[in-house]
Amino acid sequence: MDTVIVQLPEARGLRHAERPGRPRLLRLGPGETADFGRGTPGRPMPIPLTDPGVSRCAGQITAAEDYWRLSNYSRTATYVVENLEGAGEHIKVAPGRLGAPVPFEFARVVLPSEGAGAGFKVFAPQHAYRDDPGGGPAGGEHTVMPFALDPTAKYFLVLLALCEPRLRNASTGAVPRVGDVLDRLRPLESCRDLTRSAVNYHIDYLASAKLRLRDETADQDTDTLAGGKRAELVAFALRFDLVREEHLALLPPRLPTRSPSAARQPAGAG
Repeated sequence: MDTVIVQLPEARGLRHAERPGRPRLLRLGPGETADFGRGTPGRPMPIPLTDPGVSRCAGQITAAEDYWRLSNYSRTATYVVENLEGAGEHIKVAPGRLGAPVPFEFARVVLPSEGAGAGFKVFAPQHAYRDDPGGGPAGGEHTVMPFALDPTAKYFLVLLALCEPRLRNASTGAVPRVGDVLDRLRPLESCRDLTRSAVNYHIDYLASAKLRLRDETADQDTDTLAGGKRAELVAFALRFDLVREEHLALLPPRLPTRSPSAARQPAGAG
């Protein structure tokens, strides 16, 4: 099972037409490693960073059970690991530090560079969360959720917005489109910078990494299949109560809708 997913940086100098439609991903299982850096003509790095300010072999990441470790091979440069779900939360990995544990589920590794910035994103989708916060009988191992969802993460808000119509009215058949999800979440402070591509990424992340519904390489980027993926996510999440009515409090208040008769009423009437 993949415990760490690395989103490889986009190669510089590519024209828009040459860029891949989906991010390039490197998947690692427990104990597997991947080096990062500029590499050499005879030894390309699994995680290539082309900035001239980055060492040829700058470091290594190692996948663990539900987290990962970062080794900094530089003698002088400190690396920063940012929590992409946090408000500026980060850790520093000092020069020469080996195997520094990274607890973030969504992270960006940033290296000192001469250009606009060198780095890459790392995701640890197997993070586990307790399903019984109130505790239970003493002794034995605690219960964890079979599908490790973090209610504070943006992907959970995306899933909740997709499921909201069905949670409020079980007979509702329509599944929100990406634009609907975007409009629903934008009023939240944490989602002010949310984009359509980010919503699509969270949907792919939920389907392939968190809920493991399908092989994402089998999906084509078409509206029909995208709509089917959203519907499948909603059906799966509601079947297993992964989102519930109490979670609706995480969404912004719904604006009151005007009745058609009120909308047609002339200004100043009544």
